[in-house]
Amino acid sequence: MMRPAVGAALRRCAECGGLAYSGAPGCAACGELVDGIVAEEWRSALRGWGVDRADEADFAALVADEPDRHDWRVVDAALDRLVCADCGDRLSRGPVGCFPCDQAHGFRYAAIETDRPGVPPGNEHGVRVNVSVVRRPAVTSAQEVLVRRLILPYLLVGWLPTVEQAQRIGALAKAGSTARDTQRLAQAMADAFRA
Repeated sequence: MMRPAVGAALRRCAECGGLAYSGAPGCAACGELVDGIVAEEWRSALRGWGVDRADEADFAALVADEPDRHDWRVVDAALDRLVCADCGDRLSRGPVGCFPCDQAHGFRYAAIETDRPGVPPGNEHGVRVNVSVVRRPAVTSAQEVLVRRLILPYLLVGWLPTVEQAQRIGALAKAGSTARDTQRLAQAMADAFRA
């Protein structure tokens, strides 16, 4: 599935009941949606570069070696197709302290981010960071993952919080981790989105 268009209505996930995309990584359906953001652009890049299945691994290695020449989604997808020689996980997805994974994770931020028409400047960066955190949750605090996954659906339809909104959301996230706290956080995001 393609990511939502700018200005699209938010929709619910049939599997977890939350906003689509927001249940990742725990909800398999939402996880597939988040991974689809990256996979969709990868398929487009393969077509654009005329890369066939037999050469896909070589193309992934080329992209990973030159992240500053490719869209961030293509870089993330390339890293998904490479295996870390140290830990054996997908490159950049290994545990904190795995040098090749940590290095690849850092280099991914050299990739190109292009805001879509009709979004505030910086929206694509917000999408990218949130997708990265949700897809690599083991290296981030549970509260940070919670905030990133809850805000992702709003970013995908083109919203970007103001500094004040982001600070309020961050303060609520730090306040607690109970189900009620999560509800309050989700409501604060919905209110900020409608403001």
